[in-house]
Amino acid sequence: MATNPYPNVTRLFTRGAILIAVVLVIGAMAAGCMTTTITSGQAGVRYSPFGGTDTSSVYGEGLNLHAPWVDVIRYDVRVQEQLENMEALSSNGLSIGTEVSIRWRPESTRLPQLHITYGTDYYRKLIGPELRSVVREVIGQFTPEQLYSTRRTELQEEIFDRVYSSVQDDDVLIEAVLIRDVRLPEQIKVAIENKLKEEQEAERYEFTIEKERLEAERKRIEAEGEATYQRIITASLTSQFLRFKGIEATQQLANSTNSKTVIIGGGDDGLPLILGGQ
Repeated sequence: MATNPYPNVTRLFTRGAILIAVVLVIGAMAAGCMTTTITSGQAGVRYSPFGGTDTSSVYGEGLNLHAPWVDVIRYDVRVQEQLENMEALSSNGLSIGTEVSIRWRPESTRLPQLHITYGTDYYRKLIGPELRSVVREVIGQFTPEQLYSTRRTELQEEIFDRVYSSVQDDDVLIEAVLIRDVRLPEQIKVAIENKLKEEQEAERYEFTIEKERLEAERKRIEAEGEATYQRIITASLTSQFLRFKGIEATQQLANSTNSKTVIIGGGDDGLPLILGGQ
């Protein structure tokens, strides 16, 4: 059986290979602890036990290098949406069900301040409570009829303005607030729909009356114009004017090629009497 003539060399090579493998493993682990990948639509806040939250900069998308003891907290900086269902009281004390959608995004350049003040669950601590408070307060200014029909747009705009101004100093930008649904008690809903129907019928009736009134006024003005016209014509038909027109007509007939007989002075008023043939 052959023996290894270089046992020390083999042992040294084996130990070197093991050492290289250990170094590679440790290097890979260290590299993993020293890099953080920020995906699309995210930003990162750096925290170190030696200095706290880094408020001077924010990690952007891509591969970022940092010390092994630095922790990177990722934030979604895209526009986000949350649907809230809640109950509120109208101005006359009736319970109104509402479905409100809010869209927002954190200001990426100010994420460290947002992280220090509220943390990653800032919606639960900041946006949600503010939205619910504003919705209940604003709905309390309206009647059920206004919420159901005429003033829903005004309600939506007022909620947006107040929520926007409330959270803008906390590094969050509100994009939109939408009233998805307003739910009234069934008997109130039926009463409002009946009232709206009656108002539409009344408006249609008033329109018809106004239309008829205008038509009657038009006919009266037309009749007065016709009467005035007849008075003017009657006043202008004097005997001299009629005699002049008769002479004028006689001259035109006399010059025509039709066969006729003209008797001068044959009429009762002294005008020519014309007997026409074929």
